[in-house]
Amino acid sequence: MTDLNLYSIFEKKFVADPSKIAFELDDGTIYSFSEILATSARFANLLVQSGARPGDRVAVQIGKTVEAVLLYLACLRSGLVYLPLNTAYKTAEVDYFLNDSEPSVLVCDPRDLDMIKGVADKANVSTILTLDAAGKGSLITQSADLPDTFETVDRASDDLAAILYTSGTTGRSKGAMLTHNNLASNAKSLVKAWHFEKDDVLLHALPIFHVHGLFVALHCAFLSGNKVIFLDKFDLDTVVRQLPRSTVFMGVPTFYVRLLSHQSFGKDACQNMRLFTAGSAPLLEETFNEFTDRTGHAILERYGMSEAGMISTNPYDGKRVAGSVGHALDNEMRIADDNGNEVGEGEIGILEIKGPNVFKGYWRMPEKTASEFRDDGFFITGDMTRIGDDGYLRIVGRSKDLIISGGYNVYPKEIESYLDEMGGVLESAIVGRPHPDFGEAVVAFVVADNTSQIDEASVIAFVKDKLANFKVPKQVFVVDELPRNTMGKVQKNELRKIAEQTA
Repeated sequence: MTDLNLYSIFEKKFVADPSKIAFELDDGTIYSFSEILATSARFANLLVQSGARPGDRVAVQIGKTVEAVLLYLACLRSGLVYLPLNTAYKTAEVDYFLNDSEPSVLVCDPRDLDMIKGVADKANVSTILTLDAAGKGSLITQSADLPDTFETVDRASDDLAAILYTSGTTGRSKGAMLTHNNLASNAKSLVKAWHFEKDDVLLHALPIFHVHGLFVALHCAFLSGNKVIFLDKFDLDTVVRQLPRSTVFMGVPTFYVRLLSHQSFGKDACQNMRLFTAGSAPLLEETFNEFTDRTGHAILERYGMSEAGMISTNPYDGKRVAGSVGHALDNEMRIADDNGNEVGEGEIGILEIKGPNVFKGYWRMPEKTASEFRDDGFFITGDMTRIGDDGYLRIVGRSKDLIISGGYNVYPKEIESYLDEMGGVLESAIVGRPHPDFGEAVVAFVVADNTSQIDEASVIAFVKDKLANFKVPKQVFVVDELPRNTMGKVQKNELRKIAEQTA
């Protein structure tokens, strides 16, 4: 066994106190660390028995259950590459991911099996397993009688542990390749920065198909041997009820807005809490201030991305500044212009980073990978930033028109590519506008070609049938033409003004 496999690092904490509760569900169901060890071993044995070999991909599109987490651990144990897919993705999206990643194993919800089997067969997926929201399925039945021990596969620090797909500005999603060392180094940095201890209790209400819920929250808990109160989703009443039994809570800004809307939420609910963190979308200053006034706790805002995990964080002991994302974690940072030249003090530029947390590159996209890295190894994040007079980093905008809605990244070009194929649509443009709950809402502008009748309802229905719900426009404008500059580029800043004025 080698410590270069991320699972081996976790396992040291699991075996140190095997009878300790690792997961507790809201209904009182508990899983000890000994059960985590045994069940993930059975899953690993099943994956290997299916023919999967180290380096093969395992695509996963399933609901949030403890068993889903143990499947992730089983992939690490057996040297496989974990590929989580948002449960909201529709057939067209899954088709692309499977054909691009060519997984040897796909795990899906039994309800989706008929729909997804044709896509999986087309992508030559050799094994399909199922797991439902109750923790039942062929993954469970086929592994039930397999050994509950498994020898962890040795991995080099540069070997892949996971691939996370991020939406591409050209409509083609990119698979960010994350190594065992990328994930391990970032988790260790967070445990240190946020003062995790063995007696912490993490209240977990995030989804587990992206960085925040899986790699940030759970990795911190695993590295510290913590108990996790594991909720299948964010339910306001449940979170308020469970907070007094917890010490750490991680959420997106939407969670905090909703907590503040609950009349029973206040200092009593937070009596044992030591840390609230926020990320995945900008936290409004008024939310930060109201939360502090109501609870006595200052939310710790941090900043990260799929390609690097967590990049910066407000301090645990020092002042947490509203509207900022603090200081660099354990990576180098610089703010540069489009040519990679560092900008002057206090000036706005594109954040570039370098460190052990920064991903290996984009899956099967060597040219894209090369274009996103400078010659000296710095990765170009594409986020517009500046350092304030107080020395804290601030995200002031995003290049490439990225929209963050409810904590999920939405790239306009992907939606536009589908809308432009809709009958009656000549061309389209997607922008984001501020939204009090989601952070940003997706807004569509479409130009009709007069071949068929289109309106807001038909456009929304068309997109809803193609893409995940968080990408579906909340508002649609049918316009005569799109505003353009002298070079013919659509002036999205003008469209944003229209969207904001009519919100």
